[in-house]
Amino acid sequence: MQQLGHPFPPVADEQCRILILGSFPSVVSREEGFFYGHPRNRFWPMLAGIFYEETPLTVPDRKALLLRHHLALWDVIASCRIEGSADASVRDATPVDIRRVLKVAPVERILCNGALAGRLYRRHLQPITGMEAIVLPSTSPANAAWNLPRLVAAWKPHLNT
Repeated sequence: MQQLGHPFPPVADEQCRILILGSFPSVVSREEGFFYGHPRNRFWPMLAGIFYEETPLTVPDRKALLLRHHLALWDVIASCRIEGSADASVRDATPVDIRRVLKVAPVERILCNGALAGRLYRRHLQPITGMEAIVLPSTSPANAAWNLPRLVAAWKPHLNT
């Protein structure tokens, strides 16, 4: 396993009030060059369902959806060793410089997409932000216990922008 660096920057602007943090991009996301690129990941369909919009299929449309709803998006891991896309295989994780987002966006709420993101946020980033994060069920296809309607129901109360 080689050490991989995070391949793309955060999405954030001065209107973003909520920051969503994942763990580290999947193989497919790394190949596509943007967050949640795997076609079976429910992140984009979930956001579309919450905001009553069509699921965005292109990177520009995905960025536009986020910014339209004042959502910043990044991951907690800047680099790590990982086998494929499995969070369980993450080793030697180093955290992102969360100040990159906080300098741009007046974040009021932080949401973590899944347990690993939540654990690493609490350990490495919460001391910097001083903000508690809400850990929500992962949108990954590996989290088969949570179907799309359940994810929408769990995430929606926390995404009121």
